[in-house]
Amino acid sequence: MAERVYPSAKPAANGAATGSATNGTAAPTFPTNKAQLYNATRPAYRPQPPPRRSKRSICCACCLWTTVAILILLLLAGIAGVVFYVIYRPHRPSFSVTSLQLSKFNLTDTTVTAAFNFTLVARNPNKKITFFYDPISVEILSGDISIGSGSFPAFTHGTENTTNLRSVISSSAAPIPDGTDISPLKSSLKNKNLPLKIQLDSKVKAKVGKLKTKKLNIRVVCDGIKVAPPSGNSTAAATTSKVKCKVDPRVKIIKWTV
Repeated sequence: MAERVYPSAKPAANGAATGSATNGTAAPTFPTNKAQLYNATRPAYRPQPPPRRSKRSICCACCLWTTVAILILLLLAGIAGVVFYVIYRPHRPSFSVTSLQLSKFNLTDTTVTAAFNFTLVARNPNKKITFFYDPISVEILSGDISIGSGSFPAFTHGTENTTNLRSVISSSAAPIPDGTDISPLKSSLKNKNLPLKIQLDSKVKAKVGKLKTKKLNIRVVCDGIKVAPPSGNSTAAATTSKVKCKVDPRVKIIKWTV
């Protein structure tokens, strides 16, 4: 029987041997790796630059963080205000007119002369807050016409303290501004029922523990006063039982200093 001879390598599809002989020995062949097949079709990696943020998005982000910061500050201020109120229980000072006497009054078409004896009571209801007042200017008006002016001296208003302030408010032939309608004032004198309003202006600062405020402008208006004009050398007393005095801070923001 004839002896069979086996080839050293299988022929390739194109007729060439897939393996090559080294030292007379056929080189082994391996199947193609799947990763090599995948990478063969995958495009080369090219790093892309980071996307640029538009000016509009940056502006929106700034507005958002600014709003958040403002809200946080408002929250902290609210908490501080609540804590301050709970600890100190602050109240505005109160004022009342206890006595107003008219001893002289004379009205012409161009001038007015008047003299008042005026007593004002100031009360500080706070247990831990002290007020310091500058000199207080006083003006008495009937309608829109000023019929007397004066002042109270500066004073310190201690905690839970009541202070009586007395002064003479007067005017001597004070000129009436041109164009002022004095007919309502003449009618009141004729009816012996002169309506009056008292206006006080000053500056005040408060002390709370070791903290002091800067000076704050305040105005106190006492309305609803009526008095009959005096006759001869007599003195007329005004009705003050229904007088209400309103304290109006002229500046709403207080800056604290240590």
